Amino acid sequence: MYPPSPAAMRFRRALSHAATSLQRVQPGTVSPPRKVPDYIIKPPYALNMQTSSWNSSIPILNFTQQMGLRIACELAKEMCEFAGKQVHIGQTTDEIDRLVHEEIIRHRAYPSPLNYGGYPKSICTSVNEVVVHGIPDSRPLADGDIINIDVSVYIGGFHGDTSRMYEVGTVEESSEQLIRVTNEALKASIKKCAPCVRFSVIGDVVEDICEKNGFSVIEEYAGHGIGEEFHCYPYVMHNRNEEDTRMLPGMAFTIEPPICVGKTDVSGRRWASYDY
Repeated sequence: MYPPSPAAMRFRRALSHAATSLQRVQPGTVSPPRKVPDYIIKPPYALNMQTSSWNSSIPILNFTQQMGLRIACELAKEMCEFAGKQVHIGQTTDEIDRLVHEEIIRHRAYPSPLNYGGYPKSICTSVNEVVVHGIPDSRPLADGDIINIDVSVYIGGFHGDTSRMYEVGTVEESSEQLIRVTNEALKASIKKCAPCVRFSVIGDVVEDICEKNGFSVIEEYAGHGIGEEFHCYPYVMHNRNEEDTRMLPGMAFTIEPPICVGKTDVSGRRWASYDY
């Protein structure tokens, strides 16, 4: 554990003040789910609204499967960047959802979140203190907001999943720092990934970076395996843990550290995440 530096302590006090001074997000109206044409190949849950099976073993993808996953992930990345271009003051997350939905369909892919466990929208939009899987609605984005846009697509029998943070107008320094540190934690943990490395290393790296900067990891949310299933093992924790499972060639998984302002009670505080 790293002791916080004097600069980090000063910044932590500023973060605490900012967290209490910012107004909480008021939810808007959620529009009906969007239609998907019949010619789009859909995952099984598109009709039964169930979730992934979470079989006990971690899938090992062969070369052909890895190539299929790469195609899906590349499209997800492209769609997430497209979504970011729609972010501006006064824009609603519902309208971003509509535009991204149509763009995904134009690429003959299926928006993975739609109908997954009954989820009603095609992307996830989490604004300010709304942690993970926020549902797009009619609330206009305001100057100073920060937003995580999570985009997943299903194409060629594989899911691609990614997210990133976007700033709306001019944001406070505390929010800019939160986004920078979150991105730093993601990149640092990716560098540690290699065959035979324990998954617990990811949590060590993320939590070390959080503590040095006066932030905390939201432990309830984790990364996951990805491929023919939207979610599967491994279960990738971003906090310190004793998981002894090791990474092996052919495993595919997400790293998506959810990092929050504050160290104890994080309810109502801003958070950030990048999903890779």
